[in-house]
Amino acid sequence: MTIEINPELDLILEREVDVSPEEIWHAWTTPEHLKQWFCPLPWKTVECEMDLTPGGRFHTVMQSPEGQQFPNTGCYLELIPNKKLSWTNALEPGFRPAKGLEPSPGHECAELLMTASIVLEATATGTRYTAYALHTSPASKQRHEAMGFQQGWSMVLDQLVAVIKQSR
Repeated sequence: MTIEINPELDLILEREVDVSPEEIWHAWTTPEHLKQWFCPLPWKTVECEMDLTPGGRFHTVMQSPEGQQFPNTGCYLELIPNKKLSWTNALEPGFRPAKGLEPSPGHECAELLMTASIVLEATATGTRYTAYALHTSPASKQRHEAMGFQQGWSMVLDQLVAVIKQSR
């Protein structure tokens, strides 16, 4: 279940973790669980809404340590339970083209149009977790990379695993 990668446009994080694909899927598809780990601490996810259908709404509000809130809305593209979850902020729910993606002052995330996928593959000791971030331009990819894609998405994965283990 690989995704065709363009190295000029795409970022990838791949790791093996010692929790099951089913546990990861549950953490990605349950709002109350996702809010516990979805953005790197000390940031928080303070709101989360999900309509787990193709074209369904995926909405989060991230809050900075200073209390600024940053809403992010997109739509789900593909949901294969325990295997693959894909969404984009380039489309709004119902596959409508997104509008109003101008960045907030001091916050560049809003201008990063991307499609993201999480691919889960069971292994003997847990899950091979592969996260893909597909961008619209080399500049967008480079901006996401400079914002700390590898470190941030890796930290979030560590938080996700810790939340799963705490809830067992």
